[in-house]
Amino acid sequence: MAPSAREVALSCLTAGEKQGAWPDSYLRSAIRRAGLDGRDAGLCTCLTFGVLQNERLLDWHLARLSTIPPEKMEPAVRGALRLGLYQLLFLDRVPVHAAVNESVALARKHSRNSRVAGLVNAVLRAAARDLKAGLPQPDDPAVRYSHPDWLVKEFTHALGREETEALLAADNAQPSTQAQVNTLLTTTEELAEELTAAGLIVRPHPWLSGCLELEDTGDLEALEAFRAGKFYIQDAAARLAVLAAAPAPGSRVLDACAAPGGKTFAAAIAMGGKGNILACDIHPRKRGLIEAGAERLRLGCVEAAVMDGKRFDPALEGRFDLVMADVPCSGLGIIRKKPDIRYKDPAPLAGLPAVQGEILANVAQYVRPGGVLLYATCTLLPRENEDVVSGFLDKEKNFILEPFDLPAPVGRSEGMATLWPHRHGTDGFFFARLRRRA
Repeated sequence: MAPSAREVALSCLTAGEKQGAWPDSYLRSAIRRAGLDGRDAGLCTCLTFGVLQNERLLDWHLARLSTIPPEKMEPAVRGALRLGLYQLLFLDRVPVHAAVNESVALARKHSRNSRVAGLVNAVLRAAARDLKAGLPQPDDPAVRYSHPDWLVKEFTHALGREETEALLAADNAQPSTQAQVNTLLTTTEELAEELTAAGLIVRPHPWLSGCLELEDTGDLEALEAFRAGKFYIQDAAARLAVLAAAPAPGSRVLDACAAPGGKTFAAAIAMGGKGNILACDIHPRKRGLIEAGAERLRLGCVEAAVMDGKRFDPALEGRFDLVMADVPCSGLGIIRKKPDIRYKDPAPLAGLPAVQGEILANVAQYVRPGGVLLYATCTLLPRENEDVVSGFLDKEKNFILEPFDLPAPVGRSEGMATLWPHRHGTDGFFFARLRRRA
């Protein structure tokens, strides 16, 4: 018998705990192996990411409802309870009996202990009674929004308590899918009409031109408009970074950390397809992703290559009008899309600024005199953002910050900008525009 959507979700959650599997990649392959149809695949994805988004809150409830602490449970039992509790608390359309009975069945099937079915049933029935009587909630926002204490402390230091709560809530919200229009092949209006006719809910982005917000997307890659290269998927924040860099038609551009290629594609379209873009990544297999995307979008000005951003290549020295470096980072600005990122061990993250600074200093050598260097991350931690740029400028006196203008609500920046999910409705993102003195 083929596994159900709930069973595939459980396998993904337990694989993440036991093997450190990244849910987004594991989930895609698990759904494919199980042969889930579109509806069940959607439910499976919703359950997996919903549990990850709310894991700490779910465990808070389990701890008060269960005689066994969550950390003492078998992973499969803990996962089945989290799935059932998530459905009770967050999915109004799932009947209570379905949430309870399916979780009991999962625990019975995947546990070594035959008595756990009774535990799961009792805990979830108690939760259902709480829902009717008035569900208690934790006072601590870190628990309520399932963020680690260290990260909430970092955000509170930057934003204050009240605004931090708004950010945590935004991290747990469901973002829209954002399609950037390939204006070399179509217009925003024509693409909106075509996607609407294909059954999608389509809205113009509220303040970024050439961007559409999509719902009920299904399999985007199956759409004729996608196959024809009329759009690509990219959050508004990443495209704004390219707008800040302002690549001009005919430019020579290096995208030093390019995969999967979104900023390369945005730059090529902004340049009207005129010029040359060398899109590089350290991983050879990702070169193929960039090439396939550029071919689909019919961007003939893009060339993909393998390059280590930390290793100097004398053949590239001083060659480029614009160098973009979207460096490896902690990724803590994209929690709303990759909820498991919040659970990263903070200790290894301490070494990232040194790596980021090394990449920035190296690729800066590829900027021609008078050219532009763009530094970007998808994190919100100042030590990976402003501090890296400031450290670079302290050593590299031939570079200066250069102001840029972006659409409201971002507006004018004096050279560095941070985008926040709760303020701008985008991914959390940072970028800085630097000019090399002529």
